[in-house]
Amino acid sequence: MSHLFAHLARMKLIQRWPLMFNIRTENVQEHSLQVAMVAHALCLIKNKKFDGNLDPFKTATMAIFHDCSEVLTGDLPTPVKYFNKEIEAEYKKIEHIAEQRLLDMVPPEFREDYAELIDSQLITHEYEKLVKAADTLCAYLKCLEERKAGNHEFSTAEKRLKQSIDDNPEPAVAYFMTCFVPSFTLNLDEINRLL
Repeated sequence: MSHLFAHLARMKLIQRWPLMFNIRTENVQEHSLQVAMVAHALCLIKNKKFDGNLDPFKTATMAIFHDCSEVLTGDLPTPVKYFNKEIEAEYKKIEHIAEQRLLDMVPPEFREDYAELIDSQLITHEYEKLVKAADTLCAYLKCLEERKAGNHEFSTAEKRLKQSIDDNPEPAVAYFMTCFVPSFTLNLDEINRLL
């Protein structure tokens, strides 16, 4: 018997942005779906526009699992996680222990298959960069949605994330920002009118 999927099902119970006032809460499971969709798009953009050669389905699957260790650790707020290098390094160790605990739940015949999805130390750098970029983009989109709803609690996070996106050397990220992000500032009627 394996407890893996019983644990993964708890992703929906972990709220993101725990120190922030949210107009609409977001859980890790729905965030992971959005990150997977954006990571898939970034990979397609990279392949078709910028001579990339990565598997968009593998990228999306890795993104689905990118925060799965949080079913054991919870979502540590960014200001705490990155408060200083020592805390960041220790938290990475805690995440890795949680990843290994999840992998221990996988039946042996599938462990190697799940290791490349769950163990962050095994993820290829090129895939990791796209998933991290998608994660940052989705956090930025959450900030835009909150601000559009009148919540200024996310203003500082929005500026910090926008700077991180602007500093990202991956051209697929800039393309995504230009092509897809402006719609997030529109309401439903404006989006429909543009179709």
